[in-house]
Amino acid sequence: MYEFDDLRVLVQAHSPLIVIESYEEPRALMLIKRLAVNLMRPVFKWTITDGLQRLDSEQGAQAFNADPTNLLAQIKGTRNSGIYVLCDFHPFLAEPKHVRYIKEIAQAHEQSGHTLILLSHAISIPPELSRLCYRFELSLPSDQQIRQLVHEMADSYAAKTGMLAQLTAENVALLVQNLRGLTFDEVKRLAYKAIADDGAVTQADIPRINRAKFSLLQTDGVLSQVFDSASFANVIGLTNLKQWIGQRQQAFLEHARLDKPKDIPKGLLLTGVQGTGKSLAAKAIAGSWHLPLLRLDMAALYNKYIGETEKNLTQALALADAMSPCVLWIDEIEKGLSSGDNDNGVSRRLLGSFLTWLSERKSQVFLVATANNIHDLAPELLRKGRFDEIFFVDLPTEQECLQLLQLHLTKRQMPLSDTELRSALPLCRGFSGAELEQAVVGAGYRARASDSTFSLMHLMDELAATQPLSVVMAEQVSALRQWAQSRCVKA
Repeated sequence: MYEFDDLRVLVQAHSPLIVIESYEEPRALMLIKRLAVNLMRPVFKWTITDGLQRLDSEQGAQAFNADPTNLLAQIKGTRNSGIYVLCDFHPFLAEPKHVRYIKEIAQAHEQSGHTLILLSHAISIPPELSRLCYRFELSLPSDQQIRQLVHEMADSYAAKTGMLAQLTAENVALLVQNLRGLTFDEVKRLAYKAIADDGAVTQADIPRINRAKFSLLQTDGVLSQVFDSASFANVIGLTNLKQWIGQRQQAFLEHARLDKPKDIPKGLLLTGVQGTGKSLAAKAIAGSWHLPLLRLDMAALYNKYIGETEKNLTQALALADAMSPCVLWIDEIEKGLSSGDNDNGVSRRLLGSFLTWLSERKSQVFLVATANNIHDLAPELLRKGRFDEIFFVDLPTEQECLQLLQLHLTKRQMPLSDTELRSALPLCRGFSGAELEQAVVGAGYRARASDSTFSLMHLMDELAATQPLSVVMAEQVSALRQWAQSRCVKA
């Protein structure tokens, strides 16, 4: 109802050019047709295949007007006012003659009364028309409407198969939550698929729904969905981080029920020595909360054209909002939002857009950012309120080294006893989790190369031959660990 009133106000306010970006062309046309009837104005639809035709009557199509130039010339010369909906006209906006025609039609609106509506999935308006056009957005379905559509698809399934779909309030609520951000038609398709697969809505449907939803929404590879999420059972150590995440899980997942919705957990920043499990922790948060994990590639954001980099970030964050509830993982955030000015101010503009999103977002997007060099980040990004907490992931303790070795050895079916592994621990001093894993991999290669059964000696030889990062770059690692002692919470 609101979108009908909003569109009517636009038309009655003598807006000469209205732009509607939507994948729901039939729904948009139905809304425009209803509006034209209400205002008692003729409405026409144009497509490259059928030409011009009346939308509010049975009048046949004018195929001779399929040519865009002929169409615009006829509209300009027509004295009787009307609403003209041009479907998928965006490729023809690159032609200067068409731009000039549209501009003249718009400028003559007070005399002719013509309203042009450009309708397509995406429309880039030429600068000459930017001050003459107004954008209108079709609303996405609310939770109540999504729930109604799910029940409609359940009724449709029952009518086709003769079997009632198994729906529980809990699973329907979970499905509704994961269908947010889609159009009415997309909700119908995915809801019916979830039901038709097994005659019920179950929690097992949610990962498949999220994959399909992401494929519908994704843009240009800047944002990707990570499917190999982990659980905290596979994360050694990080006791404080696990406890902190556990305390906020219910508040985040039950955001809609909170008395103070603004108190929803926002996210955290993980910094620390390279290879200590920051990325694994991001995956574990999504896995333990059973939420889709989206990874924002900061390097893919950058574009040589002015303004495109900022646009890529805006689109990626809008997609994350549409995918909510979800976990958004930004790996090595300092590479995209550093505080330097050696890129003509692009990073500063990116930072401004990102900070605006952090402050104004209302969606259930839990942000997990990782940084190896936190010194490159701007102070305004690190202040309280941007992230709920900043955690430092340090090198593993001796006991954690023992657990990490056992984990990676067991995974590769090369078990050693705790007693044997303890004798190797002095060689593990200064190793990160990633370096310990590579030591296990290298020890396996040593055993196969010598055509012998894997033993403790292979592992000790590999550890002894490896120089960890904490030794190779001792000064930098030591300075980072010392800096974090009084500034971060130990993970």
